[in-house]
Amino acid sequence: MSDLLTESSANILTITLNRPDRMNAISSEMLSGLSEALRAADAEPGIRCILLTGAGRGFCAGLDLRQVGALGGGSGLASEVGEKAPKAVKIDELPPMVLRRIDTPILCAMNGPAAGYGMDLALGCDMILASDRSRMICPVRRGVVPESGGTWLLPRLVGWQKAAEILFLGRTLEAPQMLELGLVNRIVEHDRLAAEARSWAEEIATNAPLAVAATKRSMRLGLESSFDANAHHVMAELMQLFRTKDFGEALAAFLEKREANFEGR
Repeated sequence: MSDLLTESSANILTITLNRPDRMNAISSEMLSGLSEALRAADAEPGIRCILLTGAGRGFCAGLDLRQVGALGGGSGLASEVGEKAPKAVKIDELPPMVLRRIDTPILCAMNGPAAGYGMDLALGCDMILASDRSRMICPVRRGVVPESGGTWLLPRLVGWQKAAEILFLGRTLEAPQMLELGLVNRIVEHDRLAAEARSWAEEIATNAPLAVAATKRSMRLGLESSFDANAHHVMAELMQLFRTKDFGEALAAFLEKREANFEGR
């Protein structure tokens, strides 16, 4: 079976990390495959929401350290990885970078532990529904940094001091702590997670996709711009939306007191 599964239905693309025997540890093949799947979904007008989850009892155990060990050949691991990794990896093409750039909403169904790269991958999604069996595990105890977005995301999500506490101490965050810190949207009973995540994805997919994408772009740019600059960007987005068929449909549905049927045009 493929290490990465994709399934499309009802305007939703479900991407499943599929190495349950390795707690879905990320291989180099999965890195490129995930980036390609995300970019393809974002380019497909029929996909209005991406649902990311893991197979088995874990979401993602991080990068596959066995594979990294094989790269280093055992002795002199750090120096050999340091020499080889920059040649093998194009940072702009890695999943965390792609996650930040695409406009299609991404919902993470965290079905179990998310460690290191898996934690960063989850935090890079727009929303997270987490199983009551899930937890987040910082990678510093493995001798590495949260290199895939964690050092950028956590201070913005929880503040500098709390992020430093989590990262410097190598803390493991259990499900209630993740919810208390605002790192996840909701904790769901494990057996209900898949159905609840699907319900959220379907609700997203019923909204006007062009408006949702424009909203996500505006939020993303707002993190790195002044209020005035963001206001000008939002107004430009709004002017474009006024010209769409979906806007006309929204007005007609409102006047006719019915549900809108958006086409993404």
